[in-house]
Amino acid sequence: MALTLLAPMKKGRYDTIVIGSGPGGEGAAMALAKAQQHIAIIEAHPQVGGGCTHWGTIPSKTLRHNIQLLADLRSNPLFQKTVGQLAVDYPQLLTATGAVIEQQVATRYRYYRRNRVEVIQGRAKFLDQHTIEVSGAGMGRETMQADHFVIATGSRPYRPRDVDFDHPRILDSDTVLRLGRTPRSLTIYGAGVIGCEYASIFSNLDVKVNLVNTRDRLLSFLDDEITDALSYHLRTQGTVIRHQEEYEKVESLPDGVILHCKSGKKFKTDSLLWANGRTGNTDGLGLEEIEVKINHRGQIEVNDQYQTSQPHIYAVGDVVGAPGLASASYDQGRYAGGAIAQVGRDWHLVKDFPTGIYTMPEISSVGRTERELTADKVPYEVGRATFRSIARAQITGHTVGMLKLLFHRETLEILGIHCFGEDASEIVHIGQAIMRQPGIQNSLRYFSETTFNYPTMAEAYREAALNGLNRVF
Repeated sequence: MALTLLAPMKKGRYDTIVIGSGPGGEGAAMALAKAQQHIAIIEAHPQVGGGCTHWGTIPSKTLRHNIQLLADLRSNPLFQKTVGQLAVDYPQLLTATGAVIEQQVATRYRYYRRNRVEVIQGRAKFLDQHTIEVSGAGMGRETMQADHFVIATGSRPYRPRDVDFDHPRILDSDTVLRLGRTPRSLTIYGAGVIGCEYASIFSNLDVKVNLVNTRDRLLSFLDDEITDALSYHLRTQGTVIRHQEEYEKVESLPDGVILHCKSGKKFKTDSLLWANGRTGNTDGLGLEEIEVKINHRGQIEVNDQYQTSQPHIYAVGDVVGAPGLASASYDQGRYAGGAIAQVGRDWHLVKDFPTGIYTMPEISSVGRTERELTADKVPYEVGRATFRSIARAQITGHTVGMLKLLFHRETLEILGIHCFGEDASEIVHIGQAIMRQPGIQNSLRYFSETTFNYPTMAEAYREAALNGLNRVF
């Protein structure tokens, strides 16, 4: 097959320009590059990777991994006496994140070079519907044009105007990764994914944590049994959970922060982590001038093809709102890139994508919950496996957790998979693969009749399947 060469184009002129190099931008750039388009990717940060790589997913999950290692050593009888005497503080645990970020950045630059993607460092602003101006250090202002655009600028923590984020003891999910000390106590306002993850992280560093939730339960989009388990284990780790509280004001002091709630409660701690909401990074893009619609959270409104109100301008990832997952953002970018290049039109984004929450222990799920199935009057049954009975979990010491399979009583079709425990985000993909199979191939019997390596965590699927079959036969 002859190699198709990119046609020479006028300087500053591209087929497509991608704004933002996080997962969504990378997915779009790779799809367009494979389609032989002449593209550029604009990144405001000095290095590629976006918030996911530099101040979000990668650093926070690396931090969580290191704290889990420390917790495992402290609980292991072979090392308890030695490790228990070590004083490891939060800044020390943060140092390992730098090496991982460097590797991720280097890998992405290599991908872009290999696929002839032009990377331009600077801030983009639309001048008209097909023209942007890019300004950055050392480049002045440069005008660029393209037939299509993909906006993948991500999001940032929501900051209410009445909260003083310049105070060194008031943090958000970005600045907490630059914290230079271990706080004695911490109030986390917002018990979503980020709030719950950091509650786990700091509780396992023996920090006294208040987790203030604006709703009546944690992570209500998950299965109730899983969130009940999370609540229990957060409390056993020392976290105090306060449900249905709303802040009235935040009072900063020289020696701490007081969160005043409308209920009259006050929480005084060494520091406050604000983890309630996110805002799309659309400031300064000039979208209003070209009539691209933005909602009150600064998020771009798109249709099911990820087109904005200007059909040749697409938006993907956190800048369009939910689900706010790096994995989903990457696939949205790939999908938008394929739509622009008019390739891969037979590929559609999956409806049921997995959710991974990196608390300690982890949570992961895919498919429907018991609450949803009950509301829709679906005749379902449950198969469970507890990790304490799995040999591999006993070997590793991670016996806290469970695997829960929801399946149709009559057809045995798998309807939902919910996992709580170490490596849950890995374990869930086994079930996800079977759920994606058509017809009778998506059956609980696959797990009951398949041989699994022993000892492995995957055996939990067989145990859960046999448990479920015993309930219907």
